[in-house]
Amino acid sequence: MAETKGPEGSKGPGSTGGAALPGAKKRKGIVARLRPYAVGALAVVVVFGGSAVIGKHVRDNKDDKVRNPTGAAGPVIVPSGTGDSASPSPTATSGPRLQVAIHPSVPVTVTIYEDLRSPDSKAFADEYADALRQMLTTGQVQLHYQLVTASDKAYGGKGSEYAANAAACAQDQSRFTQFVTEVWDNQPDPHNDTLADEAFIKHLARKAGGIKMANFEPCIEQGDHIGWVRASQKDFADSPLGSVPAVEIDNKPVKDVRTALTPAKLKSLVQKEAKRVVALQATPTASPTLS
Repeated sequence: MAETKGPEGSKGPGSTGGAALPGAKKRKGIVARLRPYAVGALAVVVVFGGSAVIGKHVRDNKDDKVRNPTGAAGPVIVPSGTGDSASPSPTATSGPRLQVAIHPSVPVTVTIYEDLRSPDSKAFADEYADALRQMLTTGQVQLHYQLVTASDKAYGGKGSEYAANAAACAQDQSRFTQFVTEVWDNQPDPHNDTLADEAFIKHLARKAGGIKMANFEPCIEQGDHIGWVRASQKDFADSPLGSVPAVEIDNKPVKDVRTALTPAKLKSLVQKEAKRVVALQATPTASPTLS
């Protein structure tokens, strides 16, 4: 039986070479069928590849950016040379702050209010120097000094204020203690306003040693810290502390400094305060509860 050929020589509807039936969908080739998957895979590669690039960029930026943790410290500055002693106030260190400082758990703060023109302040400094130095170097205390200028009103002139500004200028170079020691060792008669003499103050700074005069001289000549000194005096005048020398232990005033306090008693008071703080730290606090 002869084959029946359709139009254009097709062999019939079952033949692969024949025309499609009306309404039938034309089958896609393999490349066309796989194209959506290839596009999707490419999108995934782009997304994750882009994320990797962004992530690396962020990490690289964090690697380069120095962000100090809270309390990071710079290298320790060790005093050297004859007559050096620890500065009573914290000072900024140069260089990177790459160290984590763990401080003593019970630093008792002794605050001393002193007037560089006052003979009573000098007498206190002379009498208590050894006791304060011992407690400072053994880590029992940290010392705070607040400069008072009331003697200028008592004697006239500006010597106390001028010397206090100079002490602040010395502190800019971490030489507060050394400069103030020279003031005590060479304190003039308070009735003479010698501490207001620029040449005399510069002489004391040179004797203190370690003070860069190129920085110190403009500081005193321009009164860089006069505002700070006057604010310090006002703060003291507004307090109930009375007259210098005045002492506080952890912000609590010490009574009868000039009449009853001794170096031995000061040490005893510091030890008592340290024990009190230790006891407070050892007492457990109530844990918060969920309501």
